[in-house]
Amino acid sequence: MKNKAIYRLFSVVAFAVISDQIVKYLVETGMDYQQQIDILPFLALFRVHNNGIAFSMLSGLHDLVLIGLTIVVVGFVSYLWWSTASSRWISRFGFALIIGGAVGNLIDRSLHGYVIDYILFHLPSWSFAVFNLADAYISIGAALVVLEEILTWLRDRRARSGEPGEN
Repeated sequence: MKNKAIYRLFSVVAFAVISDQIVKYLVETGMDYQQQIDILPFLALFRVHNNGIAFSMLSGLHDLVLIGLTIVVVGFVSYLWWSTASSRWISRFGFALIIGGAVGNLIDRSLHGYVIDYILFHLPSWSFAVFNLADAYISIGAALVVLEEILTWLRDRRARSGEPGEN
């Protein structure tokens, strides 16, 4: 049974990496640099290269430092994934998304020296940082881990106080 769960989680990682790389390939080969394609009034494809990590932080650091930092993060999250109880499937799914997203961005940085970003949320007077599918996987994964932590805390708190609704 445990092997099945591990294979499912590896499938999530593989799906995240493959889908991220396919979309990035299509963006890199199908759009000009800094070309904007409006999809909705608040959403556009906008091809840019990110020399840093999230929101271009640490863009002044050498690629090898950023690659090393990413490998350390992937290793740490993999440890958390592996050591988390299988009953905490929401967190384990979240960790798999984080790992898949990080590996997707690691592939970009290793091959190109930058990460390919292309999703732009914007309004006439405001725009969010340009990001990619891997970043979305990382963010959703982190949100799932936090969500399960909150749900577990609430369940434990109810159990300690003897409130009904434990399950």
